[in-house]
Amino acid sequence: MTDSMKKAIGETERRRTKQLEHNTLHGITPKGVFKQVRDLIDGVYSEKAGKEAQEREIEKARIEDMSERDIAKEIKRLEKLMMEHARNLEFENAARVRDQLANLRAQAFGGAGHDNVVV
Repeated sequence: MTDSMKKAIGETERRRTKQLEHNTLHGITPKGVFKQVRDLIDGVYSEKAGKEAQEREIEKARIEDMSERDIAKEIKRLEKLMMEHARNLEFENAARVRDQLANLRAQAFGGAGHDNVVV
């Protein structure tokens, strides 16, 4: 057992002792939380899915109100932003913008709208 392991175990024991004293002093009986893993996952995904669906509907309505010229400007803006993120090594942001760009093209032109741009 290394010195750092002894220190970590000692600190854990010190904290555990302190917590037990606090619980006894205040009459607290600790209880575990029992949830199905599915309950935890469903809560995360349902909130996220609802938010994403709402954002897609807003974006779809916005695109339907845009002229062809505005759509072309937005495509250029997103392409420029995507390339800037890639140059700055912000690949997650570049991928997010790439997905927005694909979504815009799909809604505006009715197809998948693949890029010839290599990120």
